[in-house]
Amino acid sequence: MNTTKLIVSAMTLAFAGALAAPAFAEEGQWAKNHPRRAQVNKRLERQNKRIHEERKEGEITKDQAQALHKEDHQIRQEERDMASQNGGHITKQEQKTLNQQENAVSKQIGK
Repeated sequence: MNTTKLIVSAMTLAFAGALAAPAFAEEGQWAKNHPRRAQVNKRLERQNKRIHEERKEGEITKDQAQALHKEDHQIRQEERDMASQNGGHITKQEQKTLNQQENAVSKQIGK
């Protein structure tokens, strides 16, 4: 009889975990697509394309492109770190800070 109770308990826990998994996935998706994070990440994506274009057109050197990519990578990592401390989203002030950093990188492209 103890074995039966153990099996039933294990199955109940597994079933409860299966029900909770979609909720966690939705929360993770929400955080990833949070409007402020999406804006910052979309801007980083566009900036990455601009760097590639400038390099392709010969307007910046390989070393300059690498340095700009490195700066953008650091900004992206900072955005992830901020989000991990705020339940998957960033605050308005953090968004402003990240955008100011992006402004500085943007000014360096195509000089």
